[in-house]
Amino acid sequence: MPAEMPHLGRFARAVVLVLPAWATARVVVVAVLIVAHHIVGRVRPGNPGAALRVHQGLLGWDAGWYQSIATHGYAASGEQSLRFFPAFPVAGRLLGWIPGMSPGTGLIILSSLCALAAMAVLWILVEREFGDRDLARRSVWLLALAPPAFTLVMGYAEGALLLCTTVTFLAIRTGRWWWAAAAGVVAGAVRPIGLLLIIPVVIEVFRASRSEGSADVPASAVPAVVSRLAAVVAPVVGMAAYLTWVNASFGDPLLPFRVQDQAGHRGVITSPLASMGSNLVAVFHGHHLGSALHIPWVVLCVVLLVVAFRRLPLSYGLFAAGILVVSVASSNLDSFERYALSGFPLVIAASTLTSRRGVERIVLALAALGMVGYSFLAFLGVSVP
Repeated sequence: MPAEMPHLGRFARAVVLVLPAWATARVVVVAVLIVAHHIVGRVRPGNPGAALRVHQGLLGWDAGWYQSIATHGYAASGEQSLRFFPAFPVAGRLLGWIPGMSPGTGLIILSSLCALAAMAVLWILVEREFGDRDLARRSVWLLALAPPAFTLVMGYAEGALLLCTTVTFLAIRTGRWWWAAAAGVVAGAVRPIGLLLIIPVVIEVFRASRSEGSADVPASAVPAVVSRLAAVVAPVVGMAAYLTWVNASFGDPLLPFRVQDQAGHRGVITSPLASMGSNLVAVFHGHHLGSALHIPWVVLCVVLLVVAFRRLPLSYGLFAAGILVVSVASSNLDSFERYALSGFPLVIAASTLTSRRGVERIVLALAALGMVGYSFLAFLGVSVP
């Protein structure tokens, strides 16, 4: 029999354990936002873009699009809004029905609650996989304070996606395929990269099938093949539901991807080397400060991917590899760090390198400083989160 998903008591215990890391990240980001409000006039005097970003605060950048969709819908928000998948803004709209709560506030609360739950699931997952509570603690802290993790405090869909991916991994590693199917459907409707969950699910289905061999399945039980097939196709179902609606409403099921491929967004699909080369050229010509920040992160993520393949189960490494390939295979590397954070196995891989307490403290301190810097630049409109 497959192992059960963690019961409510174990999950509640994990929530308590991750609360310090979760709360620390929010204190840091909110403090940076307050400072940015006070000094925006000195740092970027007369710059209306900076004034707008700092005024938008936790609902700036993409969070503003989610807020618009949650408040007014896709039609009123315009064709450009279609690149943002519906599960997160719809949930924010539902929260906005609570008296005294706006959809924007609902998105911020939902983002943070999903991040909290995802950290708790990550703790359970790592502790189960490696039998190492200290590694689980380090992984949660590093995830909470990673420089791009300030978006988990904003009204972004990253927290919701992270919850879906961690739940999926815990489910497929414990043989709870219907849990994986449920999380996969939501993931496919939260972000396009939720589709990449097919990779680890297929790997774990194959692993489970091999380990069972010719074991008989009781006739009274739901056939294992049905639940596993459901887990495999679930992300496709979630995405297809949205694209079917887009086709019915706008006449083109691929319109969200066509919008995203425009030059002002991710741009056309290109080779990773070409995209990195164009960013290096931009750095040397002084066109975009953000371009200078992406290259070392790409290198670091590749190194961590190697560590993931060496130290984590195959499904973890392949999922992280899929995330990185998608993240760098476009002409515009803006938001690369945020996309890479969705490949949470990279965080676990990094945490395996910080078992020494001194190393851990240095890494977490540098991560927190990076979070301060990245969130400050984002609130000033300098760097795209």
